[in-house]
Amino acid sequence: MKYEDGQKAFERLLQIMDELRLKCPWDKKQTLESLRHLTIEEVYELSDSIIEKDMDGIEEELGDLLLHMVFYAKIGSETNDFDIASVIHKVCDKLVQRHPHIYGDVVAETESEVKQNWEQLKLREGKNSILEGVPRSLPSMVKAYRIQEKVTQVGFDWEEPIQVYDKVREELKELQDAFENGDKGEIENEFGDLMFSMIN
Repeated sequence: MKYEDGQKAFERLLQIMDELRLKCPWDKKQTLESLRHLTIEEVYELSDSIIEKDMDGIEEELGDLLLHMVFYAKIGSETNDFDIASVIHKVCDKLVQRHPHIYGDVVAETESEVKQNWEQLKLREGKNSILEGVPRSLPSMVKAYRIQEKVTQVGFDWEEPIQVYDKVREELKELQDAFENGDKGEIENEFGDLMFSMIN
């Protein structure tokens, strides 16, 4: 597909969105908040299509997600907070800034070096913690996995699988101690530590 074809298709989607927002009773009523759970559902549908290797399904679900992005941008433009152009420029600027090994003079030859550099750049941008990029609304198990991915990128990880096993045993012992003490807050904390270690 040529660049011009993609541009025309995108312009068509923007025009349809404008018309729907003006004329369709359902589309007119939608807000950022009302679309949120629908967007999450669309992401899961895309995930299912990817797992099933259903290319037609992937194409359809990508379209649905693109519609949601355009929908959010349209709502943002109505409140003068952001629009589709500002959204696109912001992500382009972020990509250029976070890829100094492509657009600057930083050397990063492996995927691991790129990820490490990405996290360091985010910290320099004023993020107080590498964990700030982990959404609060993620399901607990997914959130724990993402946190572990993040801390691994800055060198916090076990070198050998046996170390993980030892950590799980240590956390299990601490959970048993908490049960014996009968402290509900401590039990909750130690159970969280145990689950976090097991997900690793």
